[in-house]
Amino acid sequence: MDMNTKTTFLALCVVLVLILGEVEVTNAVTCNPLQLSPCASAITSSSKPSAACCAKIKEQRPCLCQYMKNPNLQKFIKSPGAKKVANSCGTPYPRC
Repeated sequence: MDMNTKTTFLALCVVLVLILGEVEVTNAVTCNPLQLSPCASAITSSSKPSAACCAKIKEQRPCLCQYMKNPNLQKFIKSPGAKKVANSCGTPYPRC
């Protein structure tokens, strides 16, 4: 390989790494329990979860184990209502 080809190859590798790194960052979920607020009434009562609630449950699913470890949140996340909402939304209840 001549120097020009090596430089081009290296530049392409750098661009590829940057693109892949950007894709990973944009797919990351920001864990924020307040994002589950559309589910509050469904968790604490017998009402059916809304579409917004189900979307947030699915979005925040990677965070649920973290929420379960929080003493202030675990009573809600581990409640029968939360299990009912997860089931209604078709989201498997986490096993942490």
